[in-house]
Amino acid sequence: MSVKLFRVILPVNDVEQAARFYAQVLNQAGERVSAGRHYFDCGGTILACFDPRADGDPWDAQPNPDNVYFAVSDLEATFERARRAECSRLDDKIKLQPWGERSFYAADPFGNKICFVDAETVFTGQDHDVSSGRPSKDENA
Repeated sequence: MSVKLFRVILPVNDVEQAARFYAQVLNQAGERVSAGRHYFDCGGTILACFDPRADGDPWDAQPNPDNVYFAVSDLEATFERARRAECSRLDDKIKLQPWGERSFYAADPFGNKICFVDAETVFTGQDHDVSSGRPSKDENA
């Protein structure tokens, strides 16, 4: 059996505002798939901004309590786009985390917690050089 994560839903109260916010931060337009859903392809996993009321559901969106993590190839450019976007919270700078990843944390206008990580420093379980944030090189390889 093969398992693949294919969609993560972020609840929002205004799908238009969410589409503008994530289009700016992710640097892509995404696609409206229903009145209350706007999808962004994030490397084969869909980020779904979902406004339940706009789709006719009888409940309000509640912020996701956990972080959604994005691996990006240009962390500095993503940080600058996040500065210009309508983040409800944004770290003051990119940080090197104790586990070796370079990242910054933010929250979208709806309170969903998001984190952007330099793709070259994503922790994969390989040996990491924590001081540089990069995987250790095996001298014998």
